[in-house]
Amino acid sequence: MLIPLIVAGVAALVLAAGGGLLTDIGPWYRNLTKPRLQPPDWLFGPAWTLILGAWAYAAALAWVAAPDAATRTTVVLAFGTNAVLHFLWSPLFFKLKRPDWALIEIVPFWLSILALILITAPLSERAAWLLVPYISWVSFAAGLNWKIVKLNRPFGAR
Repeated sequence: MLIPLIVAGVAALVLAAGGGLLTDIGPWYRNLTKPRLQPPDWLFGPAWTLILGAWAYAAALAWVAAPDAATRTTVVLAFGTNAVLHFLWSPLFFKLKRPDWALIEIVPFWLSILALILITAPLSERAAWLLVPYISWVSFAAGLNWKIVKLNRPFGAR
């Protein structure tokens, strides 16, 4: 269990650091009209830290529970795909200043989390449950993203 936990933990740290580095809370973001339910900026770091910690533990549990190499490969590919989709959202939203593109990207991102839950559930019920806060937070973030697009469009024309 130690090696899968270390690998998944390093992956989670890379995702957290990458997301943090690509999230520019500068004038452009501050000037966006935000929905009423927008949490304070300081909440996002701790939320993602907890969520990605649970994500890493879920990955390690699923890896260890996989009965064979083919299933382990599926687990690795599913978590890898999710990591890529997770990573893409921040540069679309913050660096390219395209919340509209980030809103489109959040659909496959969300589906990749659902796939993780469905893939891990038969292997480890605990792993699947550890991913529920992730899909819940991304569902909430999708709603915020949609509202930001609605309140501030058009993008890319400025």
